[in-house]
Amino acid sequence: MRTVKIATTDAEIMACAEVILVLRPHIAPENLLPQIKEMQQEGYHLLYLTTDEDPATVAAIAGYRHKHNLHSGRFIYIDDLATHPSCRAQGYASLLLYHIREIALLEGLSIVQLDSGHGLWPAHRLYHEQGFYISAHHFTQKV
Repeated sequence: MRTVKIATTDAEIMACAEVILVLRPHIAPENLLPQIKEMQQEGYHLLYLTTDEDPATVAAIAGYRHKHNLHSGRFIYIDDLATHPSCRAQGYASLLLYHIREIALLEGLSIVQLDSGHGLWPAHRLYHEQGFYISAHHFTQKV
């Protein structure tokens, strides 16, 4: 049975590193642990699932935080969602999304949000299947 776990220890966070770096290859591996520890102090939660075959191998991760703004009120924002390439299309990401939705419902929240890159069509298909819809464009300006 697949059980969603929360990465809190350094060892648990580092077990997630390979999957995180698939999604965020711009992060230097040596900077990953300190960055996640700092983000956790700011309310970031790192969830993970291990493979069905090996409980020591991480198959997928999801990182989220609680946010509050004028547009949406209180909601959960998913910063990161990734599945190891060898584990895709096996339901891992769907289970993580379902788990985060359940957290939102238990907390009385009515919104879960995420951003996704333009070219990530397989991910977009999953999000639509999970009930997400495109509500805005996200703009970025480098300064």
